[in-house]
Amino acid sequence: MVSVADTPKDSFRLSMLIYDTRYRAITIQTVIVLLVMAGVWWLLGNLFYNLDQLGKSPSFSFLWNRAGYDINQTLIPYTNDDTHFRAMLVGLVNTLLVAFLGCVAATMIGVFVGVLRLSSNWLVARLMTVYVEIFRNVPVLLWILVAFAIFTEVTPSPRDFKVTDEMIAQGEAPAASMLLMDSVAITNRGTFIPSALYSRSLGEFHIGFLPISLNTLAVLAAFVIGVLVFRAIGRRATAIQESTGVRPVVWWQRLLALFGPLLAVLIGLGFHLEYPTLGGFNFTGGILIGNSLMALWLGLTLYTAAFIGEIVRAGIAAISKGQTEAAHALGLRPGRTMNLVILPQALRVIVPPLISQYLNLTKNSSLAVAVSYMDLRGTLGGITLNQTGRELECMLLLMLIYLVISLLISTGMNIYNNAVKLKER
Repeated sequence: MVSVADTPKDSFRLSMLIYDTRYRAITIQTVIVLLVMAGVWWLLGNLFYNLDQLGKSPSFSFLWNRAGYDINQTLIPYTNDDTHFRAMLVGLVNTLLVAFLGCVAATMIGVFVGVLRLSSNWLVARLMTVYVEIFRNVPVLLWILVAFAIFTEVTPSPRDFKVTDEMIAQGEAPAASMLLMDSVAITNRGTFIPSALYSRSLGEFHIGFLPISLNTLAVLAAFVIGVLVFRAIGRRATAIQESTGVRPVVWWQRLLALFGPLLAVLIGLGFHLEYPTLGGFNFTGGILIGNSLMALWLGLTLYTAAFIGEIVRAGIAAISKGQTEAAHALGLRPGRTMNLVILPQALRVIVPPLISQYLNLTKNSSLAVAVSYMDLRGTLGGITLNQTGRELECMLLLMLIYLVISLLISTGMNIYNNAVKLKER
C-alpha cells in the first residue's frame, strides 16, 4: 500500500514580505503608515519647538479666563464676567440654532420648489426655474448681506409704530403696524415676537453650565408621547385595513392623541404668551430676534433651498412614469400619488446628496461674522482668539467642533437613509 504524503509547506522567510503577493500589500501599507506617522511626528515636533521658542507653548488654560465681552444674542445665560469656555458654548448653541432652523426651512422650501418645477403649469414651472437659477448662481455671502441690508434699512424703526393722541384725534394711522394680530413687530432693531411664559413652574436643574427647565422637559415629553400614540393608532388602523379591507375612521383619535397630552400639560403649567409692547423708544417684552440672525437664516435658507429643489426634482424624475400611471389607474389623485407613491421611492435618490447640502449649510453658517452674529466663529474664532492670542488652540478647537457636528449630521442622515432604502428579499 502506497501513501501519498502532503506537499510540504514553505517556511516563512523575510524575503516573502516583498516577493510573495500574499504579504506584499500588507508590507507596503505598513511602510506607508509608518512614514506618514513619522512625518506627522516631525511636523508636530517642529511646530511645538517653534512655539516654545516664541513663548507660546500650547495650552488651553485660556478657556477658563474671564471673557470680558458681551454677546448680543444668547440662548443660555451669559455675562461678560463668564469665561471664554462659556462664550464658546454660547457661540456653539447659536451655530446649532442657525443650522437647525436653516436645514428645516431649506428642506420645506426645497421640496416645494422641486415638486413645482415638474408642474404641468408652464408659468409655475418657469417661476421655480428662475428662483433656482438666481439663488444658486449668486454667492451665499451676497444673499446674507442683501437680507441684512433689507432688515436694517428697509424695515421701520420702533418710533414708526407709535400712536399719539393727536393721531387718534385726526384719525391717522401710524407709519408701521404690527403683524399677526399685533403680536409681531419687524423693525430695524430686530424682530419682536411673543415669548412663552408659565404661571406655575416645576423648577430647573443644571447640567454643568447649562440650566434645564423642567417645564420645557414636561412639554417635550408630552409632545413625544403624543407622537408615539399618534403613530401607534395609525399602525393599528393599517393592520385592520390589511386584514379586513376596510380602514377605520381614526383621524379624530390621532388628532386627540397628538394634541391632547400637550394641551393638558400647557394648561396645567398655566401657559400664556407675553406680547411685545411699545414703551418709550423701543419695544419691551417678548423675544427679540436680531436682524443678524434673521439675515443669516434667510440667506442660508434661500440659497440652500435652490440646491435642494434640484435634488428633489432629479429624485422625482428618476422614478418611472409607470408608477404615476399605475397610481392614477387605481384612482389616486395627483397629490396623493406624489405623497404615497413617488416621494417615498425618490427618497433613496434624494437623501444622499441632501446630506451634503445639510453639511454645507452648517459650515456656511460661519459667514455669520459678516453680519456680526456671534456664532462659534465669532466667539471662539473671533474675539476670544484676538484677546488671548491663542491662534493655534482656537483654530484646532474650531476644526474639531465643526468636524464633530458634521459627523453627527452625516451619521443621523445615513441612519435615515438606511431606513428608507429599498429592502431586497
